[in-house]
Amino acid sequence: MARHFLLIDPLDKLVLKKDSSILLALTLQESGHDVFVFFESDFAYNNRSKTKVVATKFTGSIDKETSYINDFKLTDKVECELHHYDTLHMRLDPPFDARYLRVLWMLIAWQEQSGIKVVNSPRGIALHNEKLAAYAREKSLHSFVGASLSGFESYLLELKKQGVEQLILKPLDLFQGYGVEKVSMSEATTAFVRKVKEAGGALVAQPFDSSVLEGEIRSIYWKGRELGTILKVPPKGQYLANIAQGASFSKHELSADLKKECEDICLELHRDGVDWIAFDILGDNISEVNITCPGLLVEVSKAMGENLAKYIS
Repeated sequence: MARHFLLIDPLDKLVLKKDSSILLALTLQESGHDVFVFFESDFAYNNRSKTKVVATKFTGSIDKETSYINDFKLTDKVECELHHYDTLHMRLDPPFDARYLRVLWMLIAWQEQSGIKVVNSPRGIALHNEKLAAYAREKSLHSFVGASLSGFESYLLELKKQGVEQLILKPLDLFQGYGVEKVSMSEATTAFVRKVKEAGGALVAQPFDSSVLEGEIRSIYWKGRELGTILKVPPKGQYLANIAQGASFSKHELSADLKKECEDICLELHRDGVDWIAFDILGDNISEVNITCPGLLVEVSKAMGENLAKYIS
């Protein structure tokens, strides 16, 4: 059977019972593959040597009814030489910063040195920003991305003509709702200047879409196929539909138009080696195309009534 290596964040940063990477690792192991995890601290490139990594074995089990994870533990460390028949799963969470980019560069060097397959492709991840990949589509919210104050003020004038009363400001390179802020039009300029300074660069600005109060869609795709879709509903009185911050979720069916839109994006990204994609959708608009470390595999599996990790290889 094939060997799989998962580059993951330190365990103390993960919610082990419902982590997508851990579910994938255990599922591959249960299928008979040799599976290992390794961390950024184990990761190095030597241009005059074979591609090697100090990887770690593990134990654990999957609850067959819920896809939640039981008793995940690391066991023995072993030095492995990587070959073209091995698969590496890039599973580090953003932020997509200089550190993240360095990891992608090193993975590209590993690919060139050993021929190892990397899911998702580090070149593809580097090429496609998760938010801009969505905003380039016709089915997306009217969005501003940048640090230009004059550009932002022009954008505000456009929105005022449309009767927009509230905005969402958020970083371009974070995840799980971190740094997202809802502001009124009257406070937008002050908030924009402050958040650009905090972020050290470009922000995203969008009209607040009140449909999020009814729920935000998460749909997981693998190689152009929809594996499962859920509706995430924020807690009463809140506007962030993030499960990590208390949102509830249930099985959901995509419309035919949204399926077609997701499939078109999958086809485009497949050309750059990106096959595992998690879409975030507000109303009829795709708001994010998650490719760095697509998540919620456990939650979507639970809602769909089967372990969806078995389709990912």
